Amino acid sequence: MSLDGFVAGADQGLDNPLGIGGEKLHRWLFPASEPRHEGDVPAYEHLSLRRGAYVMGRNMFGPVRGEWDQDWRGWWGDEPPYHAPVFVLTHYPHDPIEMAGGTTFHFVTDGFAAALDRAKRAAGDREVLIAGGASTARQAFAAGALDEIVLDVAPVLLGSGERLFDGVADPGLTPVDVHGSPYATHIRYRVG
Repeated sequence: MSLDGFVAGADQGLDNPLGIGGEKLHRWLFPASEPRHEGDVPAYEHLSLRRGAYVMGRNMFGPVRGEWDQDWRGWWGDEPPYHAPVFVLTHYPHDPIEMAGGTTFHFVTDGFAAALDRAKRAAGDREVLIAGGASTARQAFAAGALDEIVLDVAPVLLGSGERLFDGVADPGLTPVDVHGSPYATHIRYRVG
């Protein structure tokens, strides 16, 4: 997230998946040189944990808007990093997409609560991660579905784009862990 609260820049699309300037938010995750900064390692390891299932919005899945008129299979190539069922919120039906490594994208047209319910059933006793983007996270806050949230705050001002907390009532965040580097401050909050 940028210092001014954006998790993606303006004009997201095929040429700018994270919007204009949005790639600056992820320098900690995809460093230009190795090794990864030691202050970013705990956040990277937490993000890399295998979960039982994921929920994400259609904008996070890809740039296709409206009807599914393209053969889009996500931003991540043939083997996405999830290795679990991923439930994608959309207004347009789509058959599931099975990928290498155990990821299957399921497309849910009946809202956040239905996607979360399906994710919980698929995950069993394992964790469900709300992967994003901003609209999906806001729906998770509204549903009271979050126990924790991790913010990776980059020292960047985007000025416009997708804000994470627009319209979110104060969820009562309590910081439980903080790490940092020149690229981001990683804060894990307990919600409620």
